[in-house]
Amino acid sequence: MSEYYGYLCSLLEPLHLYALDRGTMSGSELYAAGQALDEAAGALEHAEREGILPLAEGEGLTRREKLFSRIGASPTTALRREAIAALMRISTDGFTLEAINAAIGGCGVHAVAEETEQYGVVRVRFPDTAGVPDGFDRIERIVLDIMPCHLLTEFYFRYLTWRECEQQGFTWQSVEDAQHTWESFQKAVPV
Repeated sequence: MSEYYGYLCSLLEPLHLYALDRGTMSGSELYAAGQALDEAAGALEHAEREGILPLAEGEGLTRREKLFSRIGASPTTALRREAIAALMRISTDGFTLEAINAAIGGCGVHAVAEETEQYGVVRVRFPDTAGVPDGFDRIERIVLDIMPCHLLTEFYFRYLTWRECEQQGFTWQSVEDAQHTWESFQKAVPV
């Protein structure tokens, strides 16, 4: 049953002027009007939900993502919202290191941008990651889109030393017994 049909009937019933049953002319008109109002209410509810970033789920997120040339391939709706919000916070005068790091983090990239001793050079490092992070091609494009174009961006990768591995209790024998590849071993050793 139409929600608005019931509402319209409850408004008109006290007047006792109309036959409100669906089989009557008045009732059929009210039912049609109620159906149209239900559809309009549904469309308005959808527009409101997708128009407000914290509530958006599909179309609202997709349309906002198209505003940016590249955005992280965030797997969840919450992460997509966070990435869009971080990119929207960047303003023309918002190229502080804090704003850049917030935008990078908001795009789902676990990286930190830092100033270097050299003028005009920014270093991007990946804490808690040994070697080149998974999906680096995508990460590099995202970071370079966020960085102001007048800055040279260098990426800094940290690799494990054997001393760090020994401190975690690994031996050559334990690595061979576990049949690790270099990639799986990097993931097994906490940085």
